[in-house]
Amino acid sequence: MAAVDTNRGPRTYGNWRRPTSPGILGLGSIGTALLLAGLIAVVMTVMIAGLLEAVILAAVLGAVMLAVLTKDSHGKNVISRGGARIAWWSSRSRGSNVYRSGPLGRALWGTYQLPGLAAPTRLSEWQDSYGRPFALLYTPATGSYSVVIGTEPDGAALVDQEQIDVWVADWGHWLANLGDEPGVEAASVTIETAPDSGTRLRREVEHNVDEDAPPFSKAMLADVVGSYPAGSSTVKAFVAITFSAAQRSGSKKRKPDEMGRELAARLPGLTAGLQATGAGAAHPLSAQELCEVVRVAYDPAAAVLIDEAHAAGETPEVFWTDVGPSAAQASWDRYRHDSGTSCTWAMTQAPRGNVQSGVLARLLAPHRDIARKRITLLYRPIDAAKAAAIVEADLRAAEFRVTSTSKPAARDSLAVRAASATAQEEASGAGLVQFGMLVTATVMDLSKQADARAAIDNLAATARLRLRPVYGSQDSAFAAALPLGLVLPKHIKVPAELREKL
Repeated sequence: MAAVDTNRGPRTYGNWRRPTSPGILGLGSIGTALLLAGLIAVVMTVMIAGLLEAVILAAVLGAVMLAVLTKDSHGKNVISRGGARIAWWSSRSRGSNVYRSGPLGRALWGTYQLPGLAAPTRLSEWQDSYGRPFALLYTPATGSYSVVIGTEPDGAALVDQEQIDVWVADWGHWLANLGDEPGVEAASVTIETAPDSGTRLRREVEHNVDEDAPPFSKAMLADVVGSYPAGSSTVKAFVAITFSAAQRSGSKKRKPDEMGRELAARLPGLTAGLQATGAGAAHPLSAQELCEVVRVAYDPAAAVLIDEAHAAGETPEVFWTDVGPSAAQASWDRYRHDSGTSCTWAMTQAPRGNVQSGVLARLLAPHRDIARKRITLLYRPIDAAKAAAIVEADLRAAEFRVTSTSKPAARDSLAVRAASATAQEEASGAGLVQFGMLVTATVMDLSKQADARAAIDNLAATARLRLRPVYGSQDSAFAAALPLGLVLPKHIKVPAELREKL
């Protein structure tokens, strides 16, 4: 009889690193260069203009450096917060935060087109090599194509911990393999929880009830159909993969028909790999299914009508030009769209320390104070050539911060060990992925928004995450949290790499 080792503790995960840039006084490489250039300018001013002018220039330089170094708990400095506020004031003064569509709206085309970042997207439908229809979404602003895969996760209930560890390992391998997939720019996983309308249960009972059954049994089933959906929820999961229109940097961008033929042959392999990660049956979403998902997101009241149509055996015709809201208005800290009001948070810090595989369980589960909750994990896989340079540069930056002072902080010493471990894992073949998270909470009644905000704050604490509302960009964050494959770094004016090095 084989001996079983019962002393092994639960498997934990951690060592998430945000790439840093070497610099002095807590500045990055660009901030350090600006500081040195400013000091040189002060010296030159003393020699040419005089002492008073040099003192004024030094005061301005000190104020700028202080604004860069003064950061809040989310890592946002004064310049970043002030820039967001100025951009919001400019947007509100132009009226671009208000959207009205339809025949009587402000849109010239008279349709219910999507607003904001998703407005220029174009939808087409193709068939993969298995004969399954799949929706192909083209974003002209970034020159990218996206496909959405619907999954049915098995969940961790009544599953051995060994099997959960295997699923987590396979998910890590699937993400690492995306870095080797040609043309893959980003991927996202969206978990959406919403109230169950009860139409599926009613249809199942009505189709299977026996007409000769006792009246008591029929009455009991009718009572179950009427009362069971109250408080129950549905959970849906989507995986969106974004591909670049150009095969390589500088090459010609491919047309939708070329991408459709190529992805038709690659989708079966991607969906088969997902099934090994615990995602369950994975299938690409058709154009009709994707239109329904987006339509319900912007108008939650339409979910009941769509479910009733499917229960009656009918397919509601929803076109891509009609999935947007008829009215939407973005505020500083919320986004109102048709029958719902939403607020979106962005992750500013990953869990510190080691966590177990179920750290996000409560955050992903349905909550009674939130009508619809959408958790979106954003991934940007990095190919092996760039990954080696990134981890080595991060290791050198961590070592520079330790050696630049005679009494290094404990956090800097720990950062060196973490960066060294990351470099060793990458050298042994592990993949490198940039990731983020968006959390969207939607309520049907505006008076319940405070309860929803408090619920998200509590759930973020259980997940050991640090979340911050996306102030001034609620409409863009709402669209990015949808399974549309939008790549946010490509829509901002100041590159993220430049801001990190400041």
